[in-house]
Amino acid sequence: MDDKTVHQHVLDELDYAPMIDAAQIGVTVEKGIVTLTGRVRNYAEKTIAERVTLRVRGVRGVVERIEVRYPHNPLIGDEALAERCARVLEWNVHVPERSISLKVEKGCVTLDGCVPYYHQKAAADKALRRLAGVTDIVNLIAVKPPVEPAEVKDRILAALRRSARDPDTIRVHVDGDKVTLDGCVDIWSERELAERAAWSAPGVRAVEDRLTLA
Repeated sequence: MDDKTVHQHVLDELDYAPMIDAAQIGVTVEKGIVTLTGRVRNYAEKTIAERVTLRVRGVRGVVERIEVRYPHNPLIGDEALAERCARVLEWNVHVPERSISLKVEKGCVTLDGCVPYYHQKAAADKALRRLAGVTDIVNLIAVKPPVEPAEVKDRILAALRRSARDPDTIRVHVDGDKVTLDGCVDIWSERELAERAAWSAPGVRAVEDRLTLA
C-alpha cells in the first residue's frame, strides 16, 4: 500500500474515533512510518491517537510527537498531581500495594518499583492516563520473573494456539525475561495479539517484536 493511501486511511480512522479531536492532529507518512504531531486536550487522547493509527492496514510504525495541553483546566502543581497519582494507584486493585513509587516533574509522571506481572505494570500506567495535569508517563516499573523461561514459552504458545488464526507462522524465543517474536502475520491485529500473549506471560520484562506483515 502506498504512503498516500495510508495517509488518507489514518486521517479517516482518526476522524472516526469519537474520543479525540482529529482536526488538532497532523499526519505525515514515509515508507509506512506515520508521524503524529499537533496537540490534544489530555494524555489519554495522545495514547488513543497512537493506538488508532497502529490499527490501520499498511502502517509499519508510529513516531508520536503530540503535545498535551489542557485548555479548560487550571495549571496543577507537581506536588498536588503526585498526591492524586498516589491515591489512584492506592485504590487500583490491579496494582500490588506498596510496590510502586512515583515522582512528578512538570506534569511528567515517572513510575518505579517492581511487580510480578506485566499487566500490573500496564495497569499502573493506564490508571493515570486520564488524570488532569498528566502530560506524559515514564514507566520504569520492573517485572520480577516468578517462573522458568521454558514455562513462559509454553504459556505464550498455548495462548497463540487459542486465539491466532495461524499460530505456526509465529516463532517464540525466550531468553531469561525477554521474549522475541519472529515470523509473519497477515494483519496488524494478529501482531498485536502475539505481543499481548507475550506480555501476559508471568515474568516477562521485555518483548522484541520482529514479526512482519505477509
